[in-house]
Amino acid sequence: MSGPERYTGWRKSSYSGTGNNCVEAGRAFGRSDVGVRDSALVAGGAVLEFSVGEWGAFMVAIKEGRYRLP
Repeated sequence: MSGPERYTGWRKSSYSGTGNNCVEAGRAFGRSDVGVRDSALVAGGAVLEFSVGEWGAFMVAIKEGRYRLP
């Protein structure tokens, strides 16, 4: 299985507003990969795939403020 249907438990970012600038993250069936997608393009949209280690490092960097926008 590939694409969005490979993932389950999609969760919308808590920073996403009511507009169309939203991202969601989900876990892969039977694997520990994390998928990230644009919630406006659920059907047939691209999914970025990360290992659990990569996703964890990214989340730590966000919490530490390394990716703050101006």
